[in-house]
Amino acid sequence: MTSFAPDRYAVAGNPVAHSRSPLIHSQFAKQTGQAMLYERLLCPLDNFPATLTHFAQEGAKGCNVTVPFKFEAFEMAARRTPRAELAQAANTLRFDAATEGGWLADNTDGVGLVRDILVNARVTLAGTRVLLLGAGGASAGVLGPLIEARPAEIVVANRTADKAQALVARHADWAREHGVTLNARSLSEPGQAYDVFINGTAASLSGGGVPVGPEVLRPGGLALDMMYGPAAQAFLDWARAHGAIARDGLGMLVEQAAESFALWRGVRPDTTPVLAAMRALVDGTADH
Repeated sequence: MTSFAPDRYAVAGNPVAHSRSPLIHSQFAKQTGQAMLYERLLCPLDNFPATLTHFAQEGAKGCNVTVPFKFEAFEMAARRTPRAELAQAANTLRFDAATEGGWLADNTDGVGLVRDILVNARVTLAGTRVLLLGAGGASAGVLGPLIEARPAEIVVANRTADKAQALVARHADWAREHGVTLNARSLSEPGQAYDVFINGTAASLSGGGVPVGPEVLRPGGLALDMMYGPAAQAFLDWARAHGAIARDGLGMLVEQAAESFALWRGVRPDTTPVLAAMRALVDGTADH
């Protein structure tokens, strides 16, 4: 009897020990009957390309990429999807052979975020005012799909103003095509009373607190941190204390993972039971 080793995938980043992606993808694989192994790949900050190349040369089929390597991952790919091109950052790589065109880069962060907001949180984006905090890899990945959801206005606020301006400039044509007003602002003057506030900075991960004041929140509006678990708790408490609907990034994580899974395996998993299971685990209510 011939046995086949499962296909290997990983989440590559630094830090990466906290990632719930291996559990999410193992549930997707079980649900869809896919033979795959998903692990964590800790990459040295100064040696990401070599570490990832070695992983691919060992026969791995692909990986997700997390902080702080999304820009480097994009540069390593021979081919990029349109949404990765728009973001200039990648959170998903498929290690296609050179005869197939070489590695393919995608960015599933934005579609995962938008799906979580629209489907799981049941919050509309069309016609709203949105504040996106940060201009790094996370924000770059979500801005394009946020524009596609056709809010009336998106403001990108960042500590380094020129980075926010560069991100806005790259998306200017896309915003005009979708009838969205798109602007960059500084953290000192981010604006007020947004319907949706999305924190795409690493402030929660580093314990740095929310880098803007509560005036950015509209009472009853959505405040979402892309982090989840203990890292997001201070943000969630802050948002609730100021009258907003608080949400962490766990739903985004599951939804973007499903999009990556579909790119790799050609089948789309059902995210609803997986998100429920992950929510119970993160909140400490799962059976052990």
